Amino acid sequence: MALRTGQGASTLSQAAGGERLPTLPVVLAYVRACAGDPGEWEGRWRQVAAEAAAEPRTGDADVEPPYRGLARFEPADAELFFGRDELTDRLFELTRVRRFTAVFGPSGSGKSSLLRAGLIPRLRGPDQAPQSAALRVLTPGEHPMRTHEQRLIPKGGDGDTWLIVDQFEELYTLCHDAAERDQFVDQLLTAADPASRLRVVIAVRADFLGRCATHPRLTAALQDATVLVGPMSREELRESIVKPAQAAGLIVERALTARLLDEVEDQPGALPLMSHALLETWRRRRGRALTVEAYEADGGLQGAIAHTAEEAYARLTPVQADLTRRILLRLVTPGEGAPDTRRPAPRTELEFDASTDTAVVLDCLARARLITLDHDNVDLAHEALLTAWPRLRQ
Repeated sequence: MALRTGQGASTLSQAAGGERLPTLPVVLAYVRACAGDPGEWEGRWRQVAAEAAAEPRTGDADVEPPYRGLARFEPADAELFFGRDELTDRLFELTRVRRFTAVFGPSGSGKSSLLRAGLIPRLRGPDQAPQSAALRVLTPGEHPMRTHEQRLIPKGGDGDTWLIVDQFEELYTLCHDAAERDQFVDQLLTAADPASRLRVVIAVRADFLGRCATHPRLTAALQDATVLVGPMSREELRESIVKPAQAAGLIVERALTARLLDEVEDQPGALPLMSHALLETWRRRRGRALTVEAYEADGGLQGAIAHTAEEAYARLTPVQADLTRRILLRLVTPGEGAPDTRRPAPRTELEFDASTDTAVVLDCLARARLITLDHDNVDLAHEALLTAWPRLRQ
């Protein structure tokens, strides 16, 4: 058979073992050697390949994935955070000369990851001089002063206290007390005075720039201290696709890389969609390779989030599904003319009854990486869910 087909005898022997799906050329070699119909058997092979790609791999429970899906990158993920070196350099240099700095960008542009996996490791690194006295990360929430008043006070001793305020737009979506909002902003703006020993970096969704401009002192502080997070270049996107896999000893098929580049380039807010699609492709990888077949099996760029969400939803009982709807709606703030935003909620707010169903639902959604559980708070993993999951959007 090897002489007939040009395939190696060992290759044909391994394929006959039945332990893994052989490649299409090997299958067609068997077909030709046995006088079968190549068209018929290619169709059969593609069907089986698609079914195999659609099945997530088992045994990965203890393996750290190289992609973060909808979750943001954290400081511990810095070695997997690729494609934003130039922007991180720009932000780091600006924070060295400005005591109050802002990062603006559309939802899905990677602002939180830039702060946490890009800037924070730099601030903790040997290049930072002088070393900081403390580094604190917070989101404003519904009562920013009541919740964070003590954290806004600089720590004593040598060095400045760095305050990283992520999702600054929560001041306008969650905090409904204008006086408390202004008090919080005024406290942050004390960083402009070197005597305060405070340095502040805020991250704001771009469509809230107008709301920030209603505060005169904040407007003045933003004039020359703003970094805009725009789309990645094609080469930066390539790094963010290929290098995390390389760090894990894996490869991304060239055809998959090219397809993602074409689909994501110049698409604002597509980074979380790409990251989630790559995570699901990793879960369905074949050997060391992330393949187009695995990517398509989970719905591709536009369908991966919905596919994952619907898989999780289908595992719930009717009672749990209704509870899921009630919980998810509590985690959204309607935009009232602007895009909707996620709304973190305390877990106690989601305990609608005395049954164990709430814990089951939250665990199911967290395992699917649709929500995050942070101490006693629950939050959507990313605002991309609000548009990418049709059931939630409806």
